[in-house]
Amino acid sequence: MDRGELLTFPASFEWGVASSAYQIEGAVDEGGRGPSIWDTFCHSPGKTARGETGDVAADHYHRWEEDIRLLSQLGVHVYRFSVGWPRVQPTGRGKVNEQGLDFYDRLVDALVARNIVPCLTLYHWDLPQALQDAGGWPSRDTARYFADYAAIVAGRLGDRVTHWITHNEPWVAAFAGHFTGEHAPGIQDPMAAFQTAHHLLLSHGLASEALRATCRRKPSIGLALNLNPVHPETDSEADREAAQRFDGVLNRWFLDPLFRGTYPEDMVELLQAVLTPAAEGDMKVISTPIDWLGINYYSRTVARRDPDFPLIEAVETHPAGREYSQMWEIYPEGMYEILTRVWKDYQPPYLIVTENGIPVADEPDFDGQVRDPRRIDYLRQHLAQVHRAIADGVDVRGYYHWSPTDNFEWAHGYGKRFGLIYIDWATQQRTVKESGWWFRRVIEANGVEL
Repeated sequence: MDRGELLTFPASFEWGVASSAYQIEGAVDEGGRGPSIWDTFCHSPGKTARGETGDVAADHYHRWEEDIRLLSQLGVHVYRFSVGWPRVQPTGRGKVNEQGLDFYDRLVDALVARNIVPCLTLYHWDLPQALQDAGGWPSRDTARYFADYAAIVAGRLGDRVTHWITHNEPWVAAFAGHFTGEHAPGIQDPMAAFQTAHHLLLSHGLASEALRATCRRKPSIGLALNLNPVHPETDSEADREAAQRFDGVLNRWFLDPLFRGTYPEDMVELLQAVLTPAAEGDMKVISTPIDWLGINYYSRTVARRDPDFPLIEAVETHPAGREYSQMWEIYPEGMYEILTRVWKDYQPPYLIVTENGIPVADEPDFDGQVRDPRRIDYLRQHLAQVHRAIADGVDVRGYYHWSPTDNFEWAHGYGKRFGLIYIDWATQQRTVKESGWWFRRVIEANGVEL
C-alpha cells in the first residue's frame, strides 16, 4: 500500500460512535433514577482515581440535544448508547420509572430525526444496587430480572430501535468486577466471578428471547465482547501454555458458549474447583443464535507463566520497545488478527467493531483547538487493519469509535480522554478535536487515506 492510497469500505458500511450511560449521563439522583453499583463503588474511599465519580460525568442527561447535534455534524451513521438499568427500574425489578423511559424515548426520536441509527446496549455494567444487595450477578435470579428489563425497554423503544446489544464486555463485568475487584462491585472471589460470567451469558440468551418476542420491528441482536489476541512473552513452552490459558479465560470462555454451546474443555478441567455446574438447558439458551457479533478491540495481551497467579498461572506483561497509550500497548495488527480468527473459528453471521479508540492526554492549544495527532494515527492504522480483514473475506459491516465525547473512565476517573469531542470538565464546554473532523472526512469518503 502506498502512502496516500485511499482504502475504500463497502458501500453499506456503518460508521458510528459508542458510549455508555454511567460514563456520560450524570444526573444520578434525578428523574427517578435509582443507585447503581457504580454509584456505590465510586463513593467508596480509594476505589477511583482522585475519588472521582460519575455524578455529573459529561452531563449528557441535560446536554443530550447538543451532543446529538454534534454527532450530526460529524456525520456518523450510528450512535451506540446504553440504557441505564437503574434509570428505567430503580431497584432492578418491579416498578418501572416512566421518567427514565421518557428520557431514552426523546433521545431515540432525536436520533431518528437526524437520520442517525440508534444502537441500544441494554447493559454496560450499571447494575441497580438493590439487585446487588439481593445477590448481584452471582445470583441466578438476576438473569431473569434482566430479561424482564429487556422486555420493558423493547416495549417502549422497539418500534424504532432495530440494533440491539444485550451486554457490553461481560468479561470485564465478571472478572474486573468479581475477581480482581478493580471495578464495581469490587468483589474478589473467583467462584463469584465465574458464576457472574455464566449468568451474564444466560441473561443474554433470555434477553434475546424477550427482545424477539416484544420488539415491534424485527430486532437485530448481538453482544459486544472485548477480545484480544494473546501472545506468549517468549517462545518457551511455559509461556506458550500460559498464553493458551489466558486466551481460554479472556476469549474462549465467552466465544465457545455463544457459538458452540459449551465451555472450553481444557479450561473446565483447569478451573473445576471454582466452577458451579450449569443448570440443564442453560447452554442451549446461551447459544441462542445471534444476528451479529460485536468486537471491542484496543490492544493485544502478552502473557508469561507465573506460578504464583491463581488458577491460570499466567500474567500479562508489557514488552519494552513498543508504543503505549495511557492504558495499553498500541498494536494495530491485533485488529486483523482477532477479526480473522473469530470469523474462521466461530463463523458468526457478521461482525461489527463496536469499540476501538485510544486514551491520550490532549488539551486545547493556544487558539482553543484540540490537536490530537496520536489519536488520528491510531485510528488510521486500525481502520487499515479492518479494511485488510474485509479484503480477506471477513464480513465486517461497521466500525464504532469509542467514544464521541470524553467521559468518566470508570476507576480511572476523568484522567483518560477517549473522545473525538473534548470536554472542559469545569464548564462542560464541548470542542470537536482534530480527530473528530478527520473522522468526518473518513465517513464522507467511506474510506481511510494511508
